[in-house]
Amino acid sequence: MLVVTGASWAQAQSAGSYPNRPIKLIVTVPPGGAADFIARLLATKLSASMGQPVVVENKGGASGALATDFVAKAAPDGYTLLQNSISTHGIGPFLVAKLPYDPVTSFTPITMLASLPLIMTINADVKAATLPEFITVAKQNQGKLAFASSGAGGAPHMAGELFKIAAGVDMIHTPYRGSGPAVVDLAGGQVQAMFDGAPSLLPQITNGKIKAIAAASPKRNPLLPDVPTFAELGYPSVNVALWYGLMAPAGTPPDIIARLNREVNQALKSPDVVERFAAQGTEALGGTPEQAASYMRQEMDRWGPVVKKAGIVAN
Repeated sequence: MLVVTGASWAQAQSAGSYPNRPIKLIVTVPPGGAADFIARLLATKLSASMGQPVVVENKGGASGALATDFVAKAAPDGYTLLQNSISTHGIGPFLVAKLPYDPVTSFTPITMLASLPLIMTINADVKAATLPEFITVAKQNQGKLAFASSGAGGAPHMAGELFKIAAGVDMIHTPYRGSGPAVVDLAGGQVQAMFDGAPSLLPQITNGKIKAIAAASPKRNPLLPDVPTFAELGYPSVNVALWYGLMAPAGTPPDIIARLNREVNQALKSPDVVERFAAQGTEALGGTPEQAASYMRQEMDRWGPVVKKAGIVAN
């Protein structure tokens, strides 16, 4: 478990009077996008059920490390929470040479929140209509095609690296400052491929500027049901999702963790949350703190070797 005993005074706190003031939910990226959407929807539900405002604070920068460090150093009293992600507790620990916190021992998991599976798309002018055809084109042009991402070290970037390893192709990574400009350049042909969540890709798929060729998820994406999965096409290792969890500083009292877990799981099961998530291609998760801890451990075990094999140097 990612649970560590904190200061003794924190252990004396009780969920009986919690919360008696506003709770801060720290998000690791700027406003807008999937992470912010999930956090604000959750904050609205928790504010109603817990009787105190849950205020979203966006602290973008350093691939989520700034926000993560802020929460790691916050008082372990349940009033400062972190919406963590694959960037902070899956890939990120292997991209920074020396983090100012420990991604495992500095936090207590509360629950998983949501998962947003990725889709592989290509520019419409690429002479390929399927994943096998694109792999053939890429192998004929080793080191010449480029794939875009919403930023170095994020899930879309690492999905591209995982695809390169699985398919045996060499492509140039072109990072952007967010999905928006990356999708624009993909549609314009400045880059040839991109992994991202369906919501950011659908408008350009609809207008025919880009083509969806494979879903990086165990089952087909409900927003693109005609697009086969990588597993169906013979590449089961290319299974990547943007995922989000909820964590508190290490040492947060167990009864407060239990209260938060109960409230969040209830919110994630509410019909309006499920419906709004589904409209964005997002799956509500939930579960126990132990399940969240196990999942994050598995993600770090998975991505460490990929970062190393891809030759990405920690900075």
